[in-house]
Formats: sequence, C-alpha cells, structure tokens
Amino acid sequence: MTIDKSWTTIRRRGSSNEFWNGLQHFLQMAKPFVNDRGFIKCPCRRCLNNASHQFEDLESHIFRNGFMFGYNQWIHHGEPATANAGTTVAGPSGGIHERDEMFDVLDDIINEDADEDAVGGPSSYDQYDDLFAALQSELYPGVSSFSSLNFLVKLMHLKVLNKWTNKSFDELLKLLKLAFPKIDLVESHYEAKKLMTKMGLGYSSIHVCKNDCALFWKENSLKDTCPVCSESRWKLQSGKRSGKNVPHKVLRYFPVGPRLKRLFATSKTAKLMRWHSTGKSKDNDVMRHPVDGKSWQEFDKRHPQFAGDVRNVRLGLAADGFNPFGNMSLSYSMWPVVLTTYNLPP
Repeated sequence: MTIDKSWTTIRRRGSSNEFWNGLQHFLQMAKPFVNDRGFIKCPCRRCLNNASHQFEDLESHIFRNGFMFGYNQWIHHGEPATANAGTTVAGPSGGIHERDEMFDVLDDIINEDADEDAVGGPSSYDQYDDLFAALQSELYPGVSSFSSLNFLVKLMHLKVLNKWTNKSFDELLKLLKLAFPKIDLVESHYEAKKLMTKMGLGYSSIHVCKNDCALFWKENSLKDTCPVCSESRWKLQSGKRSGKNVPHKVLRYFPVGPRLKRLFATSKTAKLMRWHSTGKSKDNDVMRHPVDGKSWQEFDKRHPQFAGDVRNVRLGLAADGFNPFGNMSLSYSMWPVVLTTYNLPP
C-alpha cells in the first residue's frame, strides 16, 4: 500500500488542507502504537523522535513545528520496517526531492510566524510564496541535488566573494539560460536581490538632507524640505524638480535587530553566539579575542547583571574615515559605519 507523505514537506501548514488531512491520517495510523502510559514518540522537527509525549499532544507539536526531515519510513508509528516500496516523499510538484539545506534556513526565518499561524492567527507565510516556489522547484529537470533557491543563494555568495559587478552577474545568468534553456533561474541580478530581500538580507534606503542636517525618516519621511535648513529633499533642474524624484543623498541602513534575531534563530549560530563564554582561551597569557582582554573583564565587573547572561550581545562600532565634526577636508560621499558582533569566535 502506497502511503502519501507529500504533506510532510508543506511549509505553509496553517493554510493547507492537504497538510491537515495528511496529519489526521498519520495520527489515525499511529494511535494503536501508543505505549501503556499513553505516550508515543513525537516526529516533529523539534523532538525528532527523541522525546515522547501524550498522544493528544502529538497533533499540536507536529502542526506547530512541522514534520521532521528524513523520517520517510514511519517505523515508530505503524509502518512496517520492511516496507521500502511506495514510501518515498514526493514534493509538491510530484517529483522526488532530496532534503535541501535551504529548508532549514527558511524554517529558521519563519519560525516565529509558525507559532502565530498554529494558534489560528493570521498567516504571514504569503510573503514567502516566491521563496517556497524556488525551494520546491528543481534547478533543472532531473536534477534533485539543487533547488532553484539553493543554487541562486550559492551564486549570489560567489558574486560577493569574487566582487562580480551587477552587469557581469546579469551576463552570467543570460549565458546559463542560453546554455540550459530549461533551467529555472531568475532573469537578472535585480530579481535575485528582490528574492534575497525576502530572506531578511535587504536594507532600508533613507533619504538625507543635502547639508546632512537631518534624515527624512519617521516623522520627516513625507517632507519635501529639510526641517532644519529648509533645503529641498530632491535634486532640482533649473530650479524645478525633475520628472522623477531623485534625492540628494541616500543612507542605506541594514537593520540591526532582524540580523541579531537571525543569529539566534539558527541553531549553529546560536551556539556560536555563546562562544565568548564557552570557548574562550583558558590560557591567560594568550589573547586571540577581545574576551581575553582586560577591557572585557573590567566591563563584566562593572555590569555583572549584563555579564550574567551569556546570550547578551556585545557590539563594536567601526567607522572608516567617518568625519563626525567636519574638521577634515574630505570630499567622500560614502561613510560606512559598521557594527561587529564580539560574541562570535575569531
């Protein structure tokens, strides 16, 4: 008998009747296999069959956390261990998909949304539709080792590492599509960047006064002139605004909060964020990280409550050529200000 397990790969659980119906069928199949105390192994993505719960709690665990990857033969829940035929996990398009590492990445991104969705609140999965589509799509017919999303993320990583220009990236995409007509890939760097933004890798553009008086942000976001010097927000031609509004200056802000949350949302990086406490050098004569310095130790003495929780984030600010008082005759139009996380290992 073939068991339909395609529902286990569905990510938008709250809005999927297929997931709900599949879960109910699984529970009916597993119910006769509870132990004498009414407990059964939980195959949700947090318990991973390592913990047992009351059968009544199984539904909420799986619905909230999703069904664990790799558990393709339900030997703890009623499926015979010898039944190898007809138990493969089919992807939503009907093809056979191996586990893609991007599943874990996406699940970390939407982990908070899953809790809201599981209790009947409004689903926020819709904003990830394009990501799910790219994740569930084969890069090329017959290639199951790479999803379209996985390949694109790796391609963008290579672009950054090797400092490719946007134009060269566009040309590469054109070449790939020309050489492999059936490849499922975005058309341009612009489209790729839009997709990456949905993964929390974007930035906010904030207009700046021509004379650096103020940001057109929050209460000033709708103003056309600077609230301090009354200078126009936009570049003018012959004293008039051009057809398209072009700001004099733009600040590109990479939000700190979401990026810090991302560090704690992924199990690997969450562990690394505690490295300054668990992995620092035990040799007092060796300094390989700021945690080994006297300044760090002095800070801990002055702020014992902050130092008491190793998850608290310590940040360092770096500014390349920043001229806060205008006392240097420099004509640069870009002033990078960078925050670095000291919690992480060297």
